[in-house]
Amino acid sequence: MFGIYVHIPFCRKACHYCNFHFSTSLGNRTRVVNAIAAEIRLTHIPQTGCQSIYFGGGTPSLLHVDEWEIIMKAIKSKTDISNIQEFTVECNPEDIDSDLIENLKQLGVNRVSLGLQSLNELELKAMNRAHSKEQSLTALALLNKEKSITLSVDLIYGTPWKSDEEWQGELDFIKKYSTIKHLSAYALTVEEKTVLAHQVNKNIIPPIDEDKAALQFDILQKHIKKVGWEAYEISNYCAEGYRAIHNSNYWNFLPYYGFGPSAHSYDGDTLRYWNEPNNARYVSAIENHSFPREIEKLTENDRLNEYIMVKLRTKEGIVWSDIELLRMSWRKEKKTMLEHYKSNGWIDIDESGFYLTNKGRLIGDELSANLFES
Repeated sequence: MFGIYVHIPFCRKACHYCNFHFSTSLGNRTRVVNAIAAEIRLTHIPQTGCQSIYFGGGTPSLLHVDEWEIIMKAIKSKTDISNIQEFTVECNPEDIDSDLIENLKQLGVNRVSLGLQSLNELELKAMNRAHSKEQSLTALALLNKEKSITLSVDLIYGTPWKSDEEWQGELDFIKKYSTIKHLSAYALTVEEKTVLAHQVNKNIIPPIDEDKAALQFDILQKHIKKVGWEAYEISNYCAEGYRAIHNSNYWNFLPYYGFGPSAHSYDGDTLRYWNEPNNARYVSAIENHSFPREIEKLTENDRLNEYIMVKLRTKEGIVWSDIELLRMSWRKEKKTMLEHYKSNGWIDIDESGFYLTNKGRLIGDELSANLFES
């Protein structure tokens, strides 16, 4: 089984917090789309076994229907997608209308990931989002009518502009929509070389308040428990039976094929590669029938550390039998550290393995790094 990821590297505006690869210059969009289709045709993909397709970005909902068809025609020429379980497209609220929804349905899309980020008008403007609260409400109303499409929404917490009461209000609000089955909730982070980093460094806005973010994370956990959803990964929550299949496959180390500038791929074993994060250089390479890729061969330690980093973020956590396949002696070597984590209330340990508590999830990255092999 494998997944296909397509990166659409275009946005209407540059969000102040974002460090993903994208361009707000749309003039060469068709050329990039054609290059993505060409890369797909140049790549060896198994003819069967495709489980999921995910269009991310950037803003995939910017594409015109003919551009969608160019990419989908290339995918269908390489592999059978008649039995895929999940076809997700990331959309921004300002792009959602009846025509787009109909086009997505015709393509076979059965899941939309909607980038709300906030329902606070001041906050949307501060983050330089391209949509308004009103556009979000319109998009939600239109999508909620489509019972063939399940909906995931993105929200950001721990910002300088959102109070605890507003955060709880956003969580309560989205629960009113019957088609919303999944929530991706992220604490605001200051990434290097972003406008947000500049604003914090120049004291234009205050630095991230970690205590506030921790409190809003706790509000989120209590809300998820109250509504009966599953907290299956640090940033991902869902109604029963609605885990994101494509992203879960990442966390379960299944193969995936990534196409487009900056897209990553993994063979399910020891090979990772990623594309040039520059539209012009990416297009030029593809047009010259070469792959603009960097390749990494994972060492034994790399595989072990990736397993720790990824799996500790999940509900199931680290499974003894899995990690012992990667390093038989690891459990014994880390025994003292794991006991220290448990005594501090950061992890729970049982016969199958160990996993983060809510307290531990607040410092999950730090705990993972300490467990790595150098």
